[in-house]
Amino acid sequence: MQTLRQLLRQKRLDTNPSDRVKFGKQLLPQLQKIANFKNDQKIGLYLSNNGEIDPIYIQNFLKKQEISTYLPVIDGKSLKFAKIGENFRNNQYGIPEPISTDIISAEQLDILLIPLVGFDKNKNRIGMGGGYYDRTLDFKKQPKIAKKPKLFGLAFDCQQVDQIDVQEWDVPLDKIITPSNIY
Repeated sequence: MQTLRQLLRQKRLDTNPSDRVKFGKQLLPQLQKIANFKNDQKIGLYLSNNGEIDPIYIQNFLKKQEISTYLPVIDGKSLKFAKIGENFRNNQYGIPEPISTDIISAEQLDILLIPLVGFDKNKNRIGMGGGYYDRTLDFKKQPKIAKKPKLFGLAFDCQQVDQIDVQEWDVPLDKIITPSNIY
């Protein structure tokens, strides 16, 4: 698995800068096909890091619509979500996190956009390997109980693989969105 993760991370990093911008812009209309955004929703997203596809156009759209947006903040071995504001600090991985008093759990989000290292057509994902999202979203394995949030993975098309070996702790996604497809 580690070699596949490394290969996919490199593919992600090798995407040229002008394509990164173009592909990032293409995510918003793809997402709008499946998400009915409303002002009272709470949307979790991420800041692009380590070659991840950038959801900045989605973030800007949500801000213009005055929809509340949240970013992950590390809380022990899992994640909480802090409302995006003006002030940030870097976490132990050097990723900026909002400094906010409005911190919520994943269960309080309506939609959560998740970065991927790799994915397959069955909506399984390979993450960075820390398990933060899987631990945070463990409650989603009880589908009759947990309807929220909808989990949408964001990726470049080149990150798709034929099949991912699923582990018992892996949380599948509801949809995966790439610049050219919705799975």
